[in-house]
Order: sequence, then C-alpha cells, then structure tokens
Amino acid sequence: MRNLKDRTKQFAVDCWKFCAQLPHSREYNAYVNQLIRSSSSVGANYRAAQRAKSNADFINKLKIVEEEADESMYFLEILIEVLDNDVEKAKILHAECNEIISIIVSAINTTKRKINK
Repeated sequence: MRNLKDRTKQFAVDCWKFCAQLPHSREYNAYVNQLIRSSSSVGANYRAAQRAKSNADFINKLKIVEEEADESMYFLEILIEVLDNDVEKAKILHAECNEIISIIVSAINTTKRKINK
C-alpha cells in the first residue's frame, strides 16, 4: 500500500495527464484549469500538514486538503457529465479522490479524539 503522500502526488499527476488529453476550448479549459489547481493542492497541502506545528494546525491543514479534494471531485463530476469519451478515466480519478477524502476525514476525526482525551 502506497503512503498518502505518494498517493496524493500521484492523484495530481493522473489528473494532469487526464486533463492534457481533453479538448482545448474555452469551456473545457475553465474546468481543466480548476481541476489541475485543486488536485495539485491536495498533495501540496497534505505535505504541509506533515509539518504542522500542533494538532490544531494539523487539523486545519487537513481540512484544506479535504476542501481541495472535494473541489476536485466536483470538477471531475462536471467533466463526467459533459465528456463524450474518457469517462472511465474520470470515474477512476473520482473514486480515488473519494478514497483520499475518506482517509483525510478519518485522520481529522482521530486527531480530534486524541485532543479531547
């Protein structure tokens, strides 16, 4: 099993590769740019969370990861709706993003329980 640092980085790379194959038009570019930004932010903010100064800082940074991953899911859902092809790759990315969110939410909840002990 890959660690989450590698997994979030790979998610950004996979989103970039997926976006590079999409048509170039004003409409697609708006969503592609947002997906590239949010998917790369998932990994960048996860790395930042690993250097948190406190449990509260760690939770705050993980909440940003959760938000960025959720935003990535949103743009993937839009692309799934409008794409004529490559829907399967978008669905695979969506599923991976959903798993990342689940892991992040679990880490947030575990850390909150530790704080409240």
